[in-house]
Amino acid sequence: MKLVLLFGPQAVGKMTVGQELEKATELKLFHNHMSIEFLQPYFGFTPEMWDLSNLLRKEFFEAYSKTDNYGLIFTFVWAFNQKEDWNLVEAVVDTFESNGGEVYFVELEADLVERLKRNKTPNRLDHKPSKRNIEQSEQRLVASLDSLRLTSNEGEVVRDNYIKINNNQLKANDVALKVKSEFKL
Repeated sequence: MKLVLLFGPQAVGKMTVGQELEKATELKLFHNHMSIEFLQPYFGFTPEMWDLSNLLRKEFFEAYSKTDNYGLIFTFVWAFNQKEDWNLVEAVVDTFESNGGEVYFVELEADLVERLKRNKTPNRLDHKPSKRNIEQSEQRLVASLDSLRLTSNEGEVVRDNYIKINNNQLKANDVALKVKSEFKL
């Protein structure tokens, strides 16, 4: 079982790269908004929604890691200055590794101007209904810069299977093929 953790700030292109990686491999995509979009209409962006989303993901990962599937791509936003996020990542990694899985870390980064452009793409809006109010979505994206550090510092992610890609000017398919090649997926 392989797990590709695909992370970076909002609107950096994680889901789109994940979609392309899914096409190029036997990996299945579980982008973070799959659980968010399921729960958000009922709870809004509340602590209850986040708790349920984390619980759903935890149970899903536990069950999926025990299957004979080839693997999974999970996209998410990692706040490096939040201990809770480090704990969540470690729990996911532990779940897969304790069941014999291999984990690959792929960090994407792009500048704010590019991310704001990507925030309104039809593919993103089609798969993430909670982002369709562009004004609110952009406000949340920009506001996150004040309190969250969504890009790792040099040497902070200490894993053998880790790459950081600035995809500011790269097409999603090119990034996916680079990930596939780097990790021989």
